[in-house]
Amino acid sequence: MTLDSAIIISMRNSPSLAIFKNIVDIAGINNNYGIAGGLPFVQSVNTVSEQLTSLQQKYSNPLNNKSSMNASSNQLNAGVAATIPVYAGGRIVNEKNRLGVVVSQTQQQYISRVQTLIFNVMLKYYDIVRQQEYAKTLEASIKASRQRLEIVKQQQNVGVANDADLFQSQVDLNTQLQSLIAQQLVIDQDKTDLLTLMVLNPDSVITVKDTILVDKNIQLDSILSAAYQNPDIQAAYQQIQINQYIEKEVGSYRYPSVSANLGYNFSHTSTPTGFNILNQQYGPYLGFGLTIPIFNGGIYKRQQQIAGINVNTARLQKDTLMLNIHSTAVKNWQAYLNNLKQLETAKQNYDLSQKLLNLVLMKFNYKAATIVDVTLAQQSFESAGFQLVNVNYAAKASEIQLRRLADLLP
Repeated sequence: MTLDSAIIISMRNSPSLAIFKNIVDIAGINNNYGIAGGLPFVQSVNTVSEQLTSLQQKYSNPLNNKSSMNASSNQLNAGVAATIPVYAGGRIVNEKNRLGVVVSQTQQQYISRVQTLIFNVMLKYYDIVRQQEYAKTLEASIKASRQRLEIVKQQQNVGVANDADLFQSQVDLNTQLQSLIAQQLVIDQDKTDLLTLMVLNPDSVITVKDTILVDKNIQLDSILSAAYQNPDIQAAYQQIQINQYIEKEVGSYRYPSVSANLGYNFSHTSTPTGFNILNQQYGPYLGFGLTIPIFNGGIYKRQQQIAGINVNTARLQKDTLMLNIHSTAVKNWQAYLNNLKQLETAKQNYDLSQKLLNLVLMKFNYKAATIVDVTLAQQSFESAGFQLVNVNYAAKASEIQLRRLADLLP
């Protein structure tokens, strides 16, 4: 399992990314003049009714009198009506602009979630590499313990070693074997975490063969400059724009609005009995509507004031986010530099401790060193190996975080 394949699989399978991609798609669908109220509203209204009517009519001339019981009558009304917005105080334009910014904001938020997922995958991937490197140190120390045990056995055969040295060597070897088994558990659980991030079966078997290489050429100025393009900051800027458009939209309700109304009506009424046997009307119509808000208890004014406060709140949230990102970048830069300085010393200590262990084993073979000297040399070697892999990982983690803040992750 390479890092690139782990990132690709996690992005392809992530349900959270798929869910937020749906949010981006919804925002894109909503970015329409129809949603903003800028397109005509057309509807057709049709009604048909049948009636049973009892009728009795008397006139001065008895010859005109009419009378019926349960006479049927039919009425048909049909029409197509369209309402076209002409002017709405700028509300439609502002709402359409707001919907466009919402699309951009959801895209930036999606990018932020992609970056977060890649960040988590990279940290877990390199943590597996770190734990495997430490396991190699334990294996090297176990190899030295086996060598020490063989030396003790040979010395015992020639009568220059006692059972205490033999027993101690075997106990130390068994302890280190237990440590290696425990370390393998840490590696296996890290792999399970990585599989979970990739949304794969946690029982899957993966092999990670890699090394931790730290980029030593990262500059703080370039990171801080790029950090202003961070998707979270961009989304915060866009939230200010969205709130500004909302403020304008609310304010537009305080202005008159004009709409055009046009359509075609058809009406047919059939009454077999009565004065009118048939009444039929049809034809187009055109008109204009003017709505002038006069007083509604100051609701629109207060809503506009609240919208203005929300704009100011969004600015404060953006400023706070920028400060936090700047602070996080500086702290990670400090950790990055500190770990790079420690890394050189840790490498030297690891090489020296390895040479020391080999030298003490050689002296132990010639009875020029005690079993305690070998144990201390092994402990120093394991400690130096543990320190080296941890410092190397910490430097890499700081590098990854800096790249994430600058939106530079792959």
